[in-house]
Amino acid sequence: MKKDHRKQYILLSFLSLLLFFLVWELATDVLHIFSSLTLASPVEVVKTFFYKLSHKAPDGGTIQAHMWASLKVALSGYLLALAIGIPLGIFMAWFRPVDLLARPVFDFVKAIPGLAWAPMMIVLLGIGFASKAVTIFIAGMVPCVLNAYSGIKQTKDVHLWVARTFGASRMQMLFRVAIPTALPFIMTGARVALGSCWMSIVAAELIASSEGLGYMIQQCRGIFRPDVIIVGMLCIGGLGSLITWIIGLVEKKIVKGRSHDA
Repeated sequence: MKKDHRKQYILLSFLSLLLFFLVWELATDVLHIFSSLTLASPVEVVKTFFYKLSHKAPDGGTIQAHMWASLKVALSGYLLALAIGIPLGIFMAWFRPVDLLARPVFDFVKAIPGLAWAPMMIVLLGIGFASKAVTIFIAGMVPCVLNAYSGIKQTKDVHLWVARTFGASRMQMLFRVAIPTALPFIMTGARVALGSCWMSIVAAELIASSEGLGYMIQQCRGIFRPDVIIVGMLCIGGLGSLITWIIGLVEKKIVKGRSHDA
């Protein structure tokens, strides 16, 4: 992206956010279209955020404690999904026996939405870290497998033929040709998996949990505290954006041929 276009993008993004908050403020504190029990104003949300930094009321935990609880579980399931899903997708695409063995089970798991696993995991593993981590793992593993599989299958035959001509073994072709070629697909899968994992952790905490941002939102919904609910939503969005940004930096480092200005 050129510098002039980048400046225009930043300016337009800032203006759109400013307009959003102005309309929000007008609808709440100025025109009083919505009461404070249905939609908190931006000023009230900011005050609540700073209040929750040092106070546990009304949901029993500070905002930092809830954020750490959600982040810890989400990253555990996400990293496990990357560690298992990416190699599984690669080997399914490269070795036909692995594909024939794993595909029936994977197609069954793929057809079930990730959020549908949460109640079953709670029944099997109880309300705690394990049930949420497994739910997140399943939700994140599917896009990892699909994108890694597609990336390997997109490897051009001519590249493999050249490698074979120079005496490369099948494993050398996999690690030196197919996987480097598939890296953009694999990183796309990592991005998609992150979104799936982040949605799943919030849903799992909404269903049954004793801590986390989803738990905080659920508790405050019952006592009509929209200010705390919005704080939780903003924290979820902020953490998700931060992790996505970090993945983008990693992608620029390891995926050859991508422009750093893109």
